Amino acid sequence: MSGDHIDRDIDRDIDRARDSDIEIGALAINVTVPEALRWTDNRRGEEFTLTTLNVRLLPSGHLAAKAYGRPTAGGRGNYVSFSVPDRPELANLIAGAADRAGAMWSAHQGLR
Repeated sequence: MSGDHIDRDIDRDIDRARDSDIEIGALAINVTVPEALRWTDNRRGEEFTLTTLNVRLLPSGHLAAKAYGRPTAGGRGNYVSFSVPDRPELANLIAGAADRAGAMWSAHQGLR
């Protein structure tokens, strides 16, 4: 059996696994919001400074994002999600982070 034949078999098995055997439940990344783009929002009478985005890739191929942060007055506060404001610079951050994450995923080097 030649090496080329084995390589073709492995490639075929990988392609088949990609198409039907592996079910992906979610793809999500956490993105730190740069200081200049951070904002505040209120929940239950408490002001939060939003510092992190959780970006998900939906089955449709579109992105969804929620923001998280800490109470502006300090302390831990609750883990509560906030909507991301419709601002072009935040949309650019989300799209850029998704592009970067895709490149990182596609260049993975396997399990360590």
